[in-house]
Amino acid sequence: MECNPKIVAFLCKWCSYTGADLAGTSRMEYRPNVHPIRVMCSGRIEPTFVLRACRQGADGVLICGCHPGDCHYQEGNYRCLRRFHLLQKHIRQMGIAPERLKLEWISASEGKQYAELVNSFTQTIRELGHCRVKETMELLT
Repeated sequence: MECNPKIVAFLCKWCSYTGADLAGTSRMEYRPNVHPIRVMCSGRIEPTFVLRACRQGADGVLICGCHPGDCHYQEGNYRCLRRFHLLQKHIRQMGIAPERLKLEWISASEGKQYAELVNSFTQTIRELGHCRVKETMELLT
């Protein structure tokens, strides 16, 4: 049975979400597996958001923000980058493959890059198969 992954994407309102919108309005083809969530800034993405997404059945989590130096809030994407590295260590300790979490910088004009990112990340998650965190958490409760 082929894995049809569920992917949650946290997208910065100012750049990445607009880039995703450009991909859609330009009718670029990309996999429909990503469920976008618009946030004001990638720096506002709490680690608990990522862990909750996994616990609620996401097979992968994509975080996209403005390119370093272009953040609407000056340093939000640097905060995001620091949290991302901590999250990768944490999920590895939980037994989750770090490849299930990805961080990319996508600007408002990079619709094509967004579409390519979605396609490649979906393929990576498909190869990994479904994430078993939800089932494991259910067994513990």
